[in-house]
Amino acid sequence: MKLMSKIILASLFMLLIAACTDSTEVAMEHDDHVDESEARGPNNGRLLSDGDFSLELAIFESGMPPQYRAWARQDGELLAPASVDLNVTLTRLGARDEISFTPQGDYLRSNSVVYEPHSFTVSVVAQHGGRRHTWEFDSIEGRTSIAADVAASLGIQTAIAGPQIIEKTVQAYGRVVANSEKISHVSARFDGRIKDVFVKIGERVNAGARLATIESNQSLTDYELTAPIAGVILTREAGPGEQSAGRELFTIMDDSSVWVDLALFPQQRAQVSQGAVVRIYSAFDEQPVTAQIERFLPQINSDQSATARVTLPNPSGLLQPGTWVEARIEVSEREVPLAVRRIALQSFRDFTVVFAQFGEQYEVRMLELGETSDEWVEVLSGISAGTPYVTENSFIIKADVEKSGATHDH
Repeated sequence: MKLMSKIILASLFMLLIAACTDSTEVAMEHDDHVDESEARGPNNGRLLSDGDFSLELAIFESGMPPQYRAWARQDGELLAPASVDLNVTLTRLGARDEISFTPQGDYLRSNSVVYEPHSFTVSVVAQHGGRRHTWEFDSIEGRTSIAADVAASLGIQTAIAGPQIIEKTVQAYGRVVANSEKISHVSARFDGRIKDVFVKIGERVNAGARLATIESNQSLTDYELTAPIAGVILTREAGPGEQSAGRELFTIMDDSSVWVDLALFPQQRAQVSQGAVVRIYSAFDEQPVTAQIERFLPQINSDQSATARVTLPNPSGLLQPGTWVEARIEVSEREVPLAVRRIALQSFRDFTVVFAQFGEQYEVRMLELGETSDEWVEVLSGISAGTPYVTENSFIIKADVEKSGATHDH
C-alpha cells in the first residue's frame, strides 16, 4: 500500500510539473557540466576570457577534498601564478563562500575546500598587470523549485535539523502468549447433569454471561453456571447430558492484555536490563507499541536464548497467542548536537543526502553520518543546525532533481 501511494504521488507530481510550468521552476545543472556552448581549457576547466586575458578554472578532487585550480594566460601564454591576484565568491542557497588562492607550480590553488554540493553562482575577480577582469556564471546541481501549493498537494513535509537523542537498540523476535494471570478455569459448584450449554469455543462473553445449566445431583434443582470474567472461550469440556464430575468445564481468557515473550541470545541478554523500554512491531499495527521488559523467565531455552517477558494492552483483540512479533529494545542513549530523520535520507551520486528547503527551492545536502536509531541518524557534517529539510515524500524531490540526467563533471 505504501509503495502504491509513492507511485501515485510521483505520477501526480510529474503531471503537475508538466501542467504548471508557470508555478514550478526546475533547475539542475551539475558543476562545470560540459555542453557545446561552454569553452574548455587545456586542463578541461571552464575557460573565462576577457580580451587577450583568459583564466581556466577547474575543480580538482582526485584523491583529495575538492579544491579550485586556476591557470592564467595572456595572449595564450601561461602566466606565472604569483603575478595574478585571484578571488572567487560562491553564492549558495543560504551561504556565501569567499575563496582566495595561493601559487603552486604553474597554477593557483584555492586556500579552502569547495564543499559539496557544487551548486552556486560563481563570481570571479582576477587582477594582473594593473587590469581587473570579472566574470559570473551559474553552476547548479541537485536543486529544484516547487511552488508551495504544489508541494502541499504532494504531501511534502519538512522538519528542522537540530539536536536529538540517539538510542542504541537491540533487535529481537518473539511471539504473543496468553496472559495466564488473566485466565479463568470454570468448574461446576455442585456436580450434576449438564442440561444445556450456551457458548462455543472462540466466542466472546461478558462477565456474568450464562455458560451452562446444570441439574444438581444433591437437590435435583437447576442452576446456571456463569462466566466469572469477560473474555474469549478457550476450551469447552461440557456437553448436554454429561455429568460435570468435578472436572474443568470451560476456560476463559481475558485477552484485553497479552504477554509477549522475546528470545534474547547471550550477547543480547548481556545488554538488556529489566525495565528497558521496548517497541513491539506486529502485522496488525502500523505504529509500534511501546512497553517495558517486566522480567526474565528463569529457564534458558534449548537454543540458549533467554526469555524476556512484556505485557501489552490488546483492546482490539488482534494480538492472538501464537502471533510472531519483532521488537527493538533500547539499551543506551545519548544526545547529539545534530540529527535528521532516517525517513528523509536519499541517495544522490555516491552520497547519502537530504534535501534542504529554502522557501520554494530544494537542494541536496551531502551528509557525513554517525550513529543511528530507529527514527534518527546523527549528522557529523553536511547540513547546518536550524536548516529545514524534507522528511515526508523526499523521493519526489529526488525524482525531479534526477530527471534531467545531467552528470557531475569537472
